[in-house]
Amino acid sequence: MERFSNINTLLAFVTVAREGSVSRAAKVLNLTQPAVSHQIKRLSSETGITLFTRTPTGLRITPAGAALFPKAESVLASMSEFHRSARQSAGQIRGTLKIGTIVDPDFLRLGQFLAALVDSYPELQTEFSHGMSGQVITRLLGNEIDVGYFLGELDLPEIQDQPDLIHRMELTKITYRIVAPTGWDRLIDGRDMAALAELPWIGTPPDSVHSRVLDRLFAAHGCAQNTVAQVDQEPVMLAMVKSGVGLSLCQEATALEQRQTRGLTVVDGIQIQTPLSFVALRARLEDPNINASFNVLKTVWEG
Repeated sequence: MERFSNINTLLAFVTVAREGSVSRAAKVLNLTQPAVSHQIKRLSSETGITLFTRTPTGLRITPAGAALFPKAESVLASMSEFHRSARQSAGQIRGTLKIGTIVDPDFLRLGQFLAALVDSYPELQTEFSHGMSGQVITRLLGNEIDVGYFLGELDLPEIQDQPDLIHRMELTKITYRIVAPTGWDRLIDGRDMAALAELPWIGTPPDSVHSRVLDRLFAAHGCAQNTVAQVDQEPVMLAMVKSGVGLSLCQEATALEQRQTRGLTVVDGIQIQTPLSFVALRARLEDPNINASFNVLKTVWEG
């Protein structure tokens, strides 16, 4: 049986084909450019096929190389599946699990989740990356994290054409209320959404669930909010409301507590529910570490 050198030649070939240049492929593979070039030359020599041609902007895969590309991808996928199956069969939950977090750690029950992971799988290390919900999806797609928390519906532009790309496990639903500074009762009483939109608002970046929820709400009423400031953290938003800057979205429990203790105004009759979920790429659900994290978190939230 004819044998080729090793799997690294196929990995170099596939990466160069995807990136379109040896330099970018070397960066992705964390190798030197000569090392990647050597693997390409080696595979070309072993197959007797010219895999790429040079262009002013990089490398272009040849028709013969393009014919081999899906076969190389299939071999790499099979090898990856082999290693996943071997780890799963041996019950080896180890390595590093990268988790994307959002909002308040206590609200996510992050402490309980981490404690349960450590207790169940002491050889599994965790890394946390905090941001906004939209950033969690971007990081999943870029393989920067393995799993993450997400607020809202999965209707982001990045995945709108691939609705099954992300697997989600809904943990709970969160209710949001609109809050306004103390003494604004007369400004908001009896106003419809179009009139509320004209008042000054504290906005958030597009990756924030607040932005997505409010955009959808105002669009349904044919209007857009009058944003006078933009922040990316809920405590800062609340502080600006207290300072009299404008209206904002706020979790219901916090809104009602602030109305009682600080006299903030809460808009009556508008309650917006959105899900809190735990998400991962559907294609990676068989990874033992990812599978274990879903099982552990489900126990934490059901317990």
